[in-house]
Amino acid sequence: MTESESEHIKEQFREALERKNHQHSMHGNAPAGDSKVHETHGPADHKREFRRKSG
Repeated sequence: MTESESEHIKEQFREALERKNHQHSMHGNAPAGDSKVHETHGPADHKREFRRKSG
């Protein structure tokens, strides 16, 4: 592989990485103060119990 082929491949990888990063950055456009996560926990009045089988 010659140096120009190697540089061409590196440039293709850089462009693909830029497209990938740009695509990921577009998904997180939530308005200020609005979160994608709502109700992070279930009801706090009940704690889950784990019991062993006896028998």
